[in-house]
Amino acid sequence: MNTLDAIEQRRSVKHYDTDFQMPAEDEAKLLDLARKAPTSFNIQNWRFVHVKNEALRAEIREAAWGQAQVTEASMLLLLCADVHAWDKDPARYWKDAPQEAQDILVPMIKPFYADAEWQQRDEAMRSVGITAQTLMLGAKAMGYDSCPMIGFDPVKVGELINLPADHVIGMMLVIGKAAKPAWPRPGTIDADEVIVTDRFG
Repeated sequence: MNTLDAIEQRRSVKHYDTDFQMPAEDEAKLLDLARKAPTSFNIQNWRFVHVKNEALRAEIREAAWGQAQVTEASMLLLLCADVHAWDKDPARYWKDAPQEAQDILVPMIKPFYADAEWQQRDEAMRSVGITAQTLMLGAKAMGYDSCPMIGFDPVKVGELINLPADHVIGMMLVIGKAAKPAWPRPGTIDADEVIVTDRFG
């Protein structure tokens, strides 16, 4: 499936085939695609918690208002981010770049984030959003369906996965084989309300 078709056909699917087991190589491929998503200054601040333990998934489902897809989909991913990735040996993010690029960009990283906690968190959420879409489109192209989720107690889920203090959970994402199609698209607001030319009026 090409990218344009994947964008058109991707939907948030709630019901999954519980008899289907995703091959390990497909799981690995999806996680590899996720690591190719762009991040500002290449800080690679996303952290993916691939929840495989059935008992843990059941506990997370309980913290997600009992939503069935948490345990029924083949994959459950908690898309997290290290809010302080910018401050953790940032030279390693550019180790394979030409020295000229390293000399310019690496010294810029810490000053950009150091005194701006809002920027650190915003960057984490931007990165999670970009990699979530990468995963969803990659999954669709591979014949799978997905559902991004924010309907859960982040404090409880953070406790269940031992989330480090300097990390945040951006969203959950489930991936698998649909058992039922998604509902029809519920409605799209007019393009004139969404697309602004040059500046707001």
